[in-house]
Amino acid sequence: MARPSIVPIALTLDDRTGYTLWAPPWEEDGEEWQAFLGSTTEDDDANDDDPGPVARVHLFPSPAALAAFCRVSTDHDLADHPVWPVVATLGAADLTPDEDHRYDLDGVYDVVAENPDRWAVDELAAVVDIVGRLAECCDTSGSDDDEDNDEDEDEDEADFEAVADLVARPESAALSLGIDAFLGRTGEEAWAGLGTAVDELWEDVLEELNEHLDWTGAGTVAVEDYPSAALEAEAHADLGAEDDDEDDDIELVDVADTATPVARTGATARGVERPAAGSTAAAPEDAATVATRAIRGGSQLTATPAAVAAAAEFWEAVGILPVELVVPEGSGVTLRCYVEDRARFLGRDGELFLFPDPVALARFCAGDEAHDLTEIASWAEVADTDTMPLPADQDRYDLSGLGEVLGEVADGAGGLIEHRALLQPVEGARDVAEYAGLTRVEQLLTGTTPLGRAIARSEAEPGTTLRAEDAAVLAGAWDEVVTEVGTALVFRD
Repeated sequence: MARPSIVPIALTLDDRTGYTLWAPPWEEDGEEWQAFLGSTTEDDDANDDDPGPVARVHLFPSPAALAAFCRVSTDHDLADHPVWPVVATLGAADLTPDEDHRYDLDGVYDVVAENPDRWAVDELAAVVDIVGRLAECCDTSGSDDDEDNDEDEDEDEADFEAVADLVARPESAALSLGIDAFLGRTGEEAWAGLGTAVDELWEDVLEELNEHLDWTGAGTVAVEDYPSAALEAEAHADLGAEDDDEDDDIELVDVADTATPVARTGATARGVERPAAGSTAAAPEDAATVATRAIRGGSQLTATPAAVAAAAEFWEAVGILPVELVVPEGSGVTLRCYVEDRARFLGRDGELFLFPDPVALARFCAGDEAHDLTEIASWAEVADTDTMPLPADQDRYDLSGLGEVLGEVADGAGGLIEHRALLQPVEGARDVAEYAGLTRVEQLLTGTTPLGRAIARSEAEPGTTLRAEDAAVLAGAWDEVVTEVGTALVFRD
């Protein structure tokens, strides 16, 4: 399990956005915990004869207000979190959530009303996940020591009845599988079922959650201090645009020398059974660090999530997407589109051009050298744009990283990865092979080979753990795939 870490998050609900902190699951004294910044108090409802404890998550109208509270307050459940002393020193910039940790609860109806794509599925998966975690942490049922209080405990459990119902729906569980779970006839039915579940339950889910959300920041702010969600989103977008203008939005880094981001925390702790999901920021080395095995470890490119999201709007509109490839010879960025469902890259005569960073790629695109994307109808817009070609996470393929992990599993580190780890690198390898005519790669990835069968299992059972004996067979085949792919790559300055 990852060591204790703390993540700033933003929740948008009832046309206002509140900032708080979330501590993903960590282990302490043999028990597993997760938490949000908050506290548990006795319910002061005068109409309740036996109020009992109520857990509430503190929300703030801005990262600055959140930082001010963290600097002076220790009256919350996570004041003794292992990395809280670090968090208490952080400023507003450090406590500003990245795009992956901003959850728009108001926008769920709009998302399910659209046709599913990978961004919609990822957004819904994140929202449903965080809602479930909030319910887990704020559920105080069973905390009363009175063994004769079974009836009250049943009432406590009903506090999150709608959340439990939504999370238990098979369509909600399918969100963790990504867009593939919502493709084809069966996928369309699953998406429709998810929409039905939202229509039936979402208002009740929000009502249940709102009873446990403290929009006064533990009495430090007023509800009137919150700007409307639209105004806050506009201010956030303007801040992201300012960041995009700075040179440090795009920088080449040595992964081994990069400082680990500072951790963030939360309160209202409850023991949980499931492991942490998604990425989290970790504390510095002198506090606590997250120890995870990153598949995309060879990337030399970083950009802020806000910059990537802003750039994606242009690239998706023109139908040509930036892509990053990592192979043993190095890493680089290029462009890819699909013509009649076949991958086509920035290159010529089956050779794919890779550039060291988005700046070099953009410079090439503005030139007049002939290549295989010139005839694409939207290429003129690409050649004329000032938007940096920043690859989104789903378009970054670390082929060499997968090879390293397969080797580790084969050497005895069973349980290190799940079958789903094959899917994204294989997608990248297949696209390159299709463009460059690499028939050997296509043979190695067919369903009749050990690697092909493993890929099929990745699609059908992505959560199954890859065994050491299987990885030993796959490692050699994957190395051959990577070698073949490397023959089609041309590194450009």
